[in-house]
Amino acid sequence: MRRIPVVVTAVAAATLLLAGCSASSDPSPTDAASGECTSASSGSASDSVTVTGDFGALPTTAFTGPLSVDSTQRTVVTEGDGAEVVNGQVATIDFTIYNGTSGAQVFSTLDEGGTQLQLTLDDTQYIPGIVNAVSCVPIGSRVVAVIPPADAFGDTGNTSLGIAATDSMVMVADVEAVVPTRADGEDQPAQDGFPTVALDDTGAPTVTIPDTDPPAELKMETLKKGDGAVVQDGDSVTVQYQGVIWGSKTVFDQSWGNGGPRTFQTTGVVAGFSAAMVGQTVGSQVLVIIPPDQGYGSAGNDSAGISGTDTLVFVVDILATASAS
Repeated sequence: MRRIPVVVTAVAAATLLLAGCSASSDPSPTDAASGECTSASSGSASDSVTVTGDFGALPTTAFTGPLSVDSTQRTVVTEGDGAEVVNGQVATIDFTIYNGTSGAQVFSTLDEGGTQLQLTLDDTQYIPGIVNAVSCVPIGSRVVAVIPPADAFGDTGNTSLGIAATDSMVMVADVEAVVPTRADGEDQPAQDGFPTVALDDTGAPTVTIPDTDPPAELKMETLKKGDGAVVQDGDSVTVQYQGVIWGSKTVFDQSWGNGGPRTFQTTGVVAGFSAAMVGQTVGSQVLVIIPPDQGYGSAGNDSAGISGTDTLVFVVDILATASAS
């Protein structure tokens, strides 16, 4: 199924930095092979980078440029004591990027206003150098990687970051957690008149729409109640989701089986989808019925088969949330 994004404005800067520069402009329709572990090895370039400072805080990084490598090198600065992160999982990371030629810091999630990245370990969604830098290390680890253009932004470089086509990148990343792939909250009583939801063994939903007219206003119910952090307006939220058109009873978009969890900023999605996230707790599953005026409006979304009068139903698993620092 081709992805039809619910995003209508920009998502978090860190997500754009990576997802917009993926190895493939059309991510694989299937999730990355789970349980596999493929990472970069250490080398003289990555070993030459000196990194100091506390885990989870902006690092102090020093190296003599230009650093040039043929393939990504990764050195573990400090090794955590958590479970090892592997392909197909979603890791919460903070990271800082430097130009490998000049040594200048060009981006950090730890700068004011930055947010953690929920990184799917899938090099069809994110640039391979980033994925290979953080894969196969225990949670709680800090790593430093030297990433060549071929594993990063390719022949075009990244002008917004000041990285030329011939510049390598140096990245320091803190691997802070692994995000679950489904909501794990406590089941809640179903409400009358709402669509029903059945889950398969992976947590993927099948939604059954009643043979009635949809409500004219936004309606929402909590199917599972998590005990995690509360989503605040403006947060970057990692979710699994499925979208169904009430009238045709067809699925028009979903993350399940289509690349896995996505991260959206609450201010960067249609109003009804945002309402389903803000105020909810991590670990919750929410069903929301979205009338046209809080979805795609009178214009609809032709590419998704959504008309200007279509009511939408979303099932949303809220897996993680991150506020700007």
